[in-house]
Amino acid sequence: MPLLKDYYTAEDYWNLPEGERAELIDGKFYDMAPPSRIHQKLVSGLHFIIRKYISDHHGSCEVYPAPFAVNLDADDKDWVEPDVSVICDPNKLTDRGCSGAPDLVFEIVSPSSRRMDYNRKNTLYSDAGVREYWIVIRQKSASPFTTSKTMQLQ
Repeated sequence: MPLLKDYYTAEDYWNLPEGERAELIDGKFYDMAPPSRIHQKLVSGLHFIIRKYISDHHGSCEVYPAPFAVNLDADDKDWVEPDVSVICDPNKLTDRGCSGAPDLVFEIVSPSSRRMDYNRKNTLYSDAGVREYWIVIRQKSASPFTTSKTMQLQ
């Protein structure tokens, strides 16, 4: 949900109080609830699997788990923190995070993020030029990776 002010900037984003997480989309802040243990376990597992695959295949892409700041439009308008970001262009990496669209983004759906992940972020990532956006759906089964839904952006 949007927070207090009408329009926020990248300066506001970088001056959030210590420990407060939010995403800046179209001048609005969207508060981010702390992730659950299972959510973090999934992020950690995805990060490990993708990083190992890239390493095993001698790839040069970088993999970053949240919290990792991504400035989608590279003009300081939209700052998001995907659960896992894969960036293959080293020129997009800065000391602050990623400046421009990552090549691949994973978001792990939680009840509080469902609408944002399926609607708002799908459009945002597509418009920014993210090549692939994967939405991971957590299943209540023995393996947390049994089901995932992939949305390929054009």
